Amino acid sequence: MSHPVPPTWASVRPAERLAGTPAVRRDGHWWLVSPTGSLPASNPVITSELNRFVADLDSADRAVAQLNANRGAAHEVSR
Repeated sequence: MSHPVPPTWASVRPAERLAGTPAVRRDGHWWLVSPTGSLPASNPVITSELNRFVADLDSADRAVAQLNANRGAAHEVSR
């Protein structure tokens, strides 16, 4: 069985990081990444919280996008 390759600090793109935290998800695995190394986040309690946080952020992003779309549509109607 192949093991996931840990990300390095230099290889992590800002968009991959969870809201500016050291948590990074690659290939379905969570990692805690710092300039000195990477550590797999394998505790199910921690990884389930990270997954919940990602879902909450996605939901908030969709809600903001919908508000912006509604505001844009209302602005077009008022012209």
